[in-house]
Parts: sequence; C-alpha cells; structure tokens
Amino acid sequence: AGEAVIRITTTTICGTDIHILKGEYPVDRGRIVGHEPVGVIVELGAGVTGFQEGQRVIVGAITPCGQCYSCLSGHRSQCGGKAMGGWRFGNTIDGCQAEYVRVPFAMANLSPVADGLTDEQVLMCPDIMSTGFAGAENADIQIGDVVVVFAQGPIGLCATAGARLRGAGCIIAVDGMPARLAVAKKMGADVTIDFHDQDPVQAVMDLTR
Repeated sequence: AGEAVIRITTTTICGTDIHILKGEYPVDRGRIVGHEPVGVIVELGAGVTGFQEGQRVIVGAITPCGQCYSCLSGHRSQCGGKAMGGWRFGNTIDGCQAEYVRVPFAMANLSPVADGLTDEQVLMCPDIMSTGFAGAENADIQIGDVVVVFAQGPIGLCATAGARLRGAGCIIAVDGMPARLAVAKKMGADVTIDFHDQDPVQAVMDLTR
C-alpha cells in the first residue's frame, strides 16, 4: 500500500555509488545501489492515485514520506528526524541499478515525464538538478541578490541555474575549467572567474565592493 514498482529504462552511476563500492560509505552487503531512476510504472499499490500503470516517471534520489515533522517543515532529506533519513535507494533499500525498483511513498516521490522528453533529457533531474536547485532554495536567494557559485560541475551548474530562477540580480560563477565557465554563462551566470587567472575572493570583492 502506498508504493509503486517501476521498470527501469535508464539510470546513472553516481559518485556516491563509487564511494559505496570503495567501502567509503557503508551499506548492507548485497545492497543494490543506484538512486537516479527513469522508468515506467508497472504496478501501483493501494491508495496511490494520480498516476497510472504504463506512465513514464522519474523518482527523486531522496524519497521522503512527506508526512513527518521533518518533511512538513521542509527538511525532506532528514525524513523521520534522521540524518539523511530520506535517502533510501541504494542506502537502506535496494536501488535502481536493476530491472525493477520499489518506490516508497509513491504519492510523494513519483514525477511524470512529458511525452516529448527522452530519458537522457530528464536523467539529471532525480539528483543532480534537484541538489543544485535545493542549494539555491536553501540559500534563500532573493530578487536582486548577488550570488557566487564556487565550482561549476553538474551540480554547481544547476545551482547557477537555480539562482537565476530565484531572481538573483548578479550571478558570479567560479571554476578552473574554461569549458565549464562557458556553460555557466549559458545557465545564467553574469560573470565568470577562472581561479587560475585571478584570486576569486578578491575578484568578487572588486566586483561587488
């Protein structure tokens, strides 16, 4: 009841999975890892409404219950009042590098995929995009704020995009790779700083006084 089973069509190998493989983050022996799924619903448990079998969905890497105090107060990753309590796939239950995965609290964690989007186009949404966006949200960026995002890897780029969506007035992106800085401009950065060329802290101070 309240759960769903999805057939996995695409997933990722996350850096966290590598940490688990190396024994740097302990999980139960034999645990199936993976927490960034795209798939098709094959079965819905009792009480799950608003979705249908055969529907394409993504599921967030964090699968909170949506009903506990932590969830209702906006701290979904701390579901149940536990540090990282919302992270279940590949941690406390079997994850997504499999043919099928059971999704807990399906009503709170399934998101439909529009027909015009491919698996690859939405693959970064379950973890990377949501992590970057959450960074912008947790920073409580207000309209017109000056924001600096250090490191423009996939999550940093999503934080840059999130800052733009939150209404930041000036976004400064810092990285050491020109290609990433070029993408940062496309994602919403107003100014880019290559830390190989200048001290980023001094450059920010000069830009913002």
